[in-house]
Amino acid sequence: LVPQGLSMDASKKVDLKIIIIGALGVGKTSLLHQYVHKTFYEDYRTTLGASILTKVLPVDSTPLKLQIWDTGGQERFRSMVSTFYKGSDGCMLAFDVTDRESFEALDNWRDDFLEKVIPREQDFPMVVLGNKIDLCDRQVPKETASAWCKEKDIPYFEVSAKNNINVAEAFETLAKQALTTYKGIFESYLTDSIKLTPNNKPKKSCC
Repeated sequence: LVPQGLSMDASKKVDLKIIIIGALGVGKTSLLHQYVHKTFYEDYRTTLGASILTKVLPVDSTPLKLQIWDTGGQERFRSMVSTFYKGSDGCMLAFDVTDRESFEALDNWRDDFLEKVIPREQDFPMVVLGNKIDLCDRQVPKETASAWCKEKDIPYFEVSAKNNINVAEAFETLAKQALTTYKGIFESYLTDSIKLTPNNKPKKSCC
């Protein structure tokens, strides 16, 4: 939180951009609709480029407006999707627990994202979602996914867009991370501004 004395108003609404990325068919659109509309989106048309939904929620007494970008996962759209990364405050990596390849692709998705976010930050607000835990033909053990996330210090959530399991918890964890980072950047900027103000130069003391 921002220390007292700095003029960030905690009651002032903050707009944050969240982006969901991952391989084709992992359920990114379903996760987003479950979180925003509380409905299971069963239209399997591929997302071309990106679509955007918004959700407002209070986090630590700060009204937070999330602008959530749902992106296409087809490889041929990868270069186009990466143009949407700019300006993101948080990233959600999604894979399908019944599709081993979608999990193995996480490294590439994460690296591509961090490479294009400026400035590059290894501790950029990020969570991983293992979706479709309601299905029985699982290919990715929870322990495997948890170990990958632990190594990279990223929170991991086992979720089901269909049954609404852990979806809100995952989004809200990312929202809190993003807000904390946002406030940290604001505080740093304000502190630097104060240091640069001539009127704040220390007065000479007399002997």
